[in-house]
Amino acid sequence: MPINIYAIATPFVIVLIALEVLFCLKRKNGYYEFQDSVASLGTAIINQCVNVAVAVIWYPVLGWLSANGLFKIEANVWTGLALFLGVDFLFYWFHRFGHRTNIGWAAHMPHHSTEELNYAVALRASVTQRFFSFFFYAPLAFVGFDAEWVIAVVAFHLVLQLLPHTRVVPKLPSWIDSWMNTPSHHRVHHARNERYLDKNYGGFLIIWDKLFGTFEPETEECSYGVTSPPNTWDPTFINFQVWREVVRDAWDAPRFLDKLRIWFMPTGWRPAGLPERAKGRWRDESGHEIKFQSTQIPGSRAYLIAQVLLGFGLMVLVSSDKSPLNAWLKVVLAVLLWAAATAWSAMLESKRWAIPLELARLVATAGFMTMLGGLAVLPTLWVVGADVLLVGSAIWALTLRRTQGPLQVPELA
Repeated sequence: MPINIYAIATPFVIVLIALEVLFCLKRKNGYYEFQDSVASLGTAIINQCVNVAVAVIWYPVLGWLSANGLFKIEANVWTGLALFLGVDFLFYWFHRFGHRTNIGWAAHMPHHSTEELNYAVALRASVTQRFFSFFFYAPLAFVGFDAEWVIAVVAFHLVLQLLPHTRVVPKLPSWIDSWMNTPSHHRVHHARNERYLDKNYGGFLIIWDKLFGTFEPETEECSYGVTSPPNTWDPTFINFQVWREVVRDAWDAPRFLDKLRIWFMPTGWRPAGLPERAKGRWRDESGHEIKFQSTQIPGSRAYLIAQVLLGFGLMVLVSSDKSPLNAWLKVVLAVLLWAAATAWSAMLESKRWAIPLELARLVATAGFMTMLGGLAVLPTLWVVGADVLLVGSAIWALTLRRTQGPLQVPELA
């Protein structure tokens, strides 16, 4: 298997996020919103688990393509640079596909669902997008690049794309801004302003946008998010919102051909005979932006921070190539982490079932860890430490009470 870039990069990513959070808190610029950040980090934990599975699925496919490809490209500095440029070029087209087709947008939209832009947002990626991306990268293996090399460079390229997801860095000098995908360029990409829609698809380089007519400079203040916001923190809804809409349209389409072609038609296209879908709104009558907020369970802020940190620790057991867990055990733990992110989102929205689900997943996770100790998969000290944290978390969760107040959803006329 290829080098696990995600596992190697995770500590650096966490440090970078922490530094940006501290900087923003000191400046009091409001670039981090607590509820949005918890939702983004919870989704990131889920996505990181899925990334590992995608690599496992695609590795033999890319290996076969490489073995039966046109050439055999040896690894050196120059071919490594060529591979990186190839990944960046194909990423542009994959990213453009993700915005311009219904199936692509269904897989990509979760990354744009947040109404903030910061390094935590960079981690809010779709659980389905990574699988689709390798259809675009497969030609690199067929040309002759080694499969392990392709997967490693794709992962490295993805990690680099964390860097432009920030509002802290101002517009850079033209000698950088003219060719690199800088934070300024990527702010445009994440904006839902009319003039910024479907612009700046570049990953590391912005030159592809300039060559293919999709470049737009940052000239007005950005409003971040999608034009039909999900208005929830639930990771399952966010990840499958557009999938559900397209599946429903395909099912309801009167003509069989439309049921098939809807997936590859331009974003928003709907079959003839279906009523126009209600458009989402994110401005009030006076044109002011309104962001989604909710009433979270009182006193849950410190609890949620602690659980996100614990969740990242458990995630390493799934994502690390040095993990002692086999594939099936990783799947079980990934499901428990998905339940965790779902419970956290429910606590942010004061759902009636939030605390019961949180308690159930804590008990189940403690039981799972105890089983790993019994099977000698993990050292006893690790298991005892994890169980103490999980049981302590359950006791802490029992002290929280769901608010009786209504959910605070923006009122849009």
